[in-house]
Order: sequence, then C-alpha cells, then structure tokens
Amino acid sequence: MYNISKEKVRVHMKRLGIATQKELAEKMGISKNQLSMLLSPRFNPIKSNALKLCETLGVDLEDIIDNSEQLAFDLGDTDTVNDSEQEDTFNVFDYEGHDFVEVRGITPDKQYTVVELFAGAGGLALGLEMAGFHTLGLVEVDKYACQTLRKNRPNWNVIEKDIIDVAEQGIKNFIDNCPDEIDLLSGGYPCQAFSYAGKKLGLNDARGTLFYYYAKILEELRPKMFLAENVKGLVNHDNGRTLATMLSVFMDIGYKVQWKVLNAVDYDVAQKRERIFIIGIRNDLVEKYNISYSFPQPYGYVLTLRDVLQNVPPSEGAKYPEEKRKVLELVPPGGYWRDLPEEIAKQYMGKSYYSGGGRTGMARRLSWDEPCLTLTCSPAQKQTERCHPEETRPFTVREYARIQSFPDEWVFDCSMNNAYKQIGNAVPVNMAKAVGLSIVNVLNKINREGDV
Repeated sequence: MYNISKEKVRVHMKRLGIATQKELAEKMGISKNQLSMLLSPRFNPIKSNALKLCETLGVDLEDIIDNSEQLAFDLGDTDTVNDSEQEDTFNVFDYEGHDFVEVRGITPDKQYTVVELFAGAGGLALGLEMAGFHTLGLVEVDKYACQTLRKNRPNWNVIEKDIIDVAEQGIKNFIDNCPDEIDLLSGGYPCQAFSYAGKKLGLNDARGTLFYYYAKILEELRPKMFLAENVKGLVNHDNGRTLATMLSVFMDIGYKVQWKVLNAVDYDVAQKRERIFIIGIRNDLVEKYNISYSFPQPYGYVLTLRDVLQNVPPSEGAKYPEEKRKVLELVPPGGYWRDLPEEIAKQYMGKSYYSGGGRTGMARRLSWDEPCLTLTCSPAQKQTERCHPEETRPFTVREYARIQSFPDEWVFDCSMNNAYKQIGNAVPVNMAKAVGLSIVNVLNKINREGDV
C-alpha cells in the first residue's frame, strides 16, 4: 500500500491553476468523494483513480506519493533507490551534535533579527524574542493562528500566506526594509517523505514537500544561521533518508549543520517532549571566524505539574463523556489502564487490551509530582489521554498553555478546540528560549570578531 501526499498534489494543482479539489475531481472525471478517498491515508488508493490523477496533473505516481520505497515494493520498480544503492551517502549520525553550552547568563550583544516560517501560535517566536531576537516577519497560513499572533504582538509582521506563494514571490517582498543580511531563519516544517530521483540527495528530490519551500527561502535569504525544528520521528523517518536529504540540501545551500534530539523537560518545561533541532551556520562565517555551534546544556532540574499548575487563571476546557469519566475516576494519580479492574479494562480498551505492549497513554491520569507526558492537539483522545491529577477532566486551555510554558498573558484568539490545537502543536516557549540563547552565543562571537 502507498499513500498519496496531499501536499504534493496541492503543489501540482497550483502549478496548473486548479483552485479546488472539486475542480480537480471534475477534470479527472470522478466524484469529489472519490477524490477525497484517494487522498485519504485511511484508504488504499484505487489504481485506476490514481492513474487518472497522474494523467490530470501530468506527473508520475512516484512524484505524488509519501513513501517511494513502499511504491517500489508494490509496483516492482527495481530502479527506485534502495538502501544498498545509498551506501555512497553520508551517515546522518556523523552530524549529530555532542557539544553543549550553559546558556543561562548569555545575553545578546545587540538585537538580532529573525524571520520565521510555519509560525503557528508563536511558541518558537516568543522563545526567540525572550532570547533577544527581533522578528522581521512570520509566515503562517492558518487564519486562527494568525489571529493569535496579531492579538499578542500587534507590531509583528504576520504574513498570512501559503508558504508556496511566499517562496515563489520571494520573502523579501513581504518584509518592509528587509536588511541585506538577517541573523536567523527559523521554523518547523512538517515531516514528509521525498521522491528519490537518484543516488544524490538534493533539493530537487524535495520538490512537492513543505521542506522544499523552507529550503528555497533559506537559499534566498542566506542568513547567518538557521534553526529547523521537527518531531523526533524524523531521525528514523523513511529509514533515515528524509533527514539525510534535509542535511544534504542544507549543506548544498552552504551551511555547516548539526542536529540533536532535545527534551523540553531539560529546559524549564514541565513536560516530557522530545524534538529534533537542526542548526546551521553559513560556511563563510565558519571559515572566517573558526566558530562552531553547541546545543544548550540541560538545566539540571525537572519541573513537575505541581510546580507549574498553581494559581492558573480560569479558562474553558474539554469535558469527558460520562462513560469515560466513570472509568477514569477509578485510575489513581500516575496510573493508567492497567490499574483498572480487569473487566473494566477489557471493556474500555477493546481490541487494544489484547495487543500487548505498554499503551501507557490510555486511561492515563497524571501525577502532581512528575512532568506531563507530551501534550497532543486533542486532550481527550483515547490513545493519548492526559487526565488531571486530582479532578477527572482534561486540562483546561490555560493549564495546557502553562505546561507548554506560555505566559498567562498570551491569549489564544480562537475557539477552545483551536486553542488546544495551537498549544499542542507549539514549540514549548522556554525550550525555544534555551535554543535561541545557544544561537545568540554564536552570533555574539561573530559580532565581536567582526568589530575587531
């Protein structure tokens, strides 16, 4: 089975001037529902419809799928790059960072500039602001996230545009008095597989992904440094080839790169949340000033929910259905489904009860004396429940925000469900600040050497 990438299809729709899925379905000669099923990861694509889509878009099937390796298995394509053919590529672990710097106490020599892509509700941008960065522009396509950004920072230049349009028109056209050189490009693009055209992993292999447009804007701006954030799963995604392609592209553009999986709990955040950070320094600066980057040293202490959920401002919050609430009332603080009576656990878990493994996220009640588990976009989802330590309910919006280290005055200007989504998708603010200070450490060295 293979999945067709909506993002890749969207890119080709734009290229052909096809505005909506309804219009695309009409051109293909199928119904809109058939097209929706074709683009849904929950359904095995009907081959005839997939071929109609390729014909309409003028592409090959491998150009619009998420996983080219699986396609090779399904179609018997022996020409697709496989693991043995990529032995001439580098090992991503050669570029994993191992150096750390104590960032508490670092202050910027001056106000450094940053442009951010995929800004969301502003967790990364706010953390970078706290570290000493001045935001020149933030690109975000979601209108509700843009509302949140404008509500909290009316002076920020929020560019409510599709990243494809911004990259094609040139981001400098959206920034008033854009300096010739900025200090940092930041952002967290979605994790998507690439179509591999050959052994060399280059920018063209990334076409049709949102990473491609991040890279194109990096190529346009050529900032002193860049920061790219993503989910931990990127390290092993598509057998490591996704990360390998990204690193290769960044190096081709002209940057010395390092990556590291960091845990938010190490940086003043009451949450176990692992994310990969890729940091790059422009090659000419590395050579001229003999500088290197070090990741932020863990702070050496761990915050618990008790530390951060005192005197939380009142706010709305999701509710459990009555049947679920009765089950969760039986779970002690720090417990999960295995703490339920066996018959109730079997009924609540269904088939999952017999699948083995931990499944510690189901019927999970958190403890006051531990950090939170990773917050998701939906606080009441069965697979990743995060029940309040004492009360049988999900966390409220403001509790969610506290756990992600947003200040209480940061307002989420949207519906409750959208607020959970914005907070759940965000980079924890204090984690972003720590990474920002580690970047300031390098920019200070460049600034001081340049003044000599």
